[in-house]
Amino acid sequence: MSLPVPLTLRAADLEALAVGLCLLGSGGAGDPHPFSSVLRSQLGDAELVLHAPAELAGASVVPVGMVGATSVFTEKLPHGGEFGTAVAATGRWTGAAPDAVMAIETAGLNGITALVAALHLGLPYVDADLAGRGLPRLDQLTWAAARLPLTPCALAFPGGHTLLIDRASPTDVERTIRAALAGTGGWAALALAPGPAASLEETACVGTLGRALALGRAHGSLRMMAEAAEVAEGLGGEILGEGRVLDVLRHSSDGGLHAESSVTVLDRHGAVLRIETENEFLMVLVDGQPRATVPDLICLLDRRTNRPLAVDALRRGDEVFVLVLPAPAWWLAPEHLDRVSPSAFAIDCPPMLLAGRP
Repeated sequence: MSLPVPLTLRAADLEALAVGLCLLGSGGAGDPHPFSSVLRSQLGDAELVLHAPAELAGASVVPVGMVGATSVFTEKLPHGGEFGTAVAATGRWTGAAPDAVMAIETAGLNGITALVAALHLGLPYVDADLAGRGLPRLDQLTWAAARLPLTPCALAFPGGHTLLIDRASPTDVERTIRAALAGTGGWAALALAPGPAASLEETACVGTLGRALALGRAHGSLRMMAEAAEVAEGLGGEILGEGRVLDVLRHSSDGGLHAESSVTVLDRHGAVLRIETENEFLMVLVDGQPRATVPDLICLLDRRTNRPLAVDALRRGDEVFVLVLPAPAWWLAPEHLDRVSPSAFAIDCPPMLLAGRP
């Protein structure tokens, strides 16, 4: 069987990649643009190969990413060395060194930071991740859904200290890390223990960075002030409405860890859309009827520029397209869907997915 031709990434691709990562972030996962400058300076005139898991079937791959409050990352950008510290900590504990790097979450800023880590560590990058889209919790990762452990894992904090967690359930890993972040500057670099590349086709979302790059390039071909049908066709999704944001009602839960909001949009044809959010957009109702939910990717785009809008950046008066894109295929399997369905976010609604529509 022939191996897939690997994709390559150059500095000229980074703007398209950042836009695609915003779309996969579904309104959350942090802004990748500040980190693009870090990657651009490290990449220079070189290119980075995005390997399919089959190309490195005998390799062990370490998933890495940033965790914490994305709003504070821009105050002190990671330089890549934090990942080396976290990876070295898991290596000391397990006695195994990784052969390649992958992302914990290929969406938003983590789609870029994992690439920065690969360059800093001098290791190949595998185009696979454990989320396929923006997700708020570590216990929602594909390895957790596949009943694989997330431990041992290590956190490297900006203050220079390291925390290693072992023999903890995915739920306990999530709780422990959130508690640690509260008193340590708000963010940290995370590395899980390396896993075999040969198993990633079954345990991870494969090709997500390639999807982000393709989405970003398609987005770049859209004209300004495009019609809804053009946007939907260009990005491979469905427009549920277009109009003006009438209201954004925000509140917090879980001690402020998860910001929730309800966004009301008046469609220019008269319908009323309500978008329920947490860190990401979770559900769209049109005239009170659910039309789209996680794990599909719900995105709000500026109607004039087509720019993806973040949940925390939405304001009353914004003119928007309400777009839904297909979920990563991995999450559509019945044994995986519950982990990222509306009920996982305390929303009493069955999944409403593009894949199930006539």
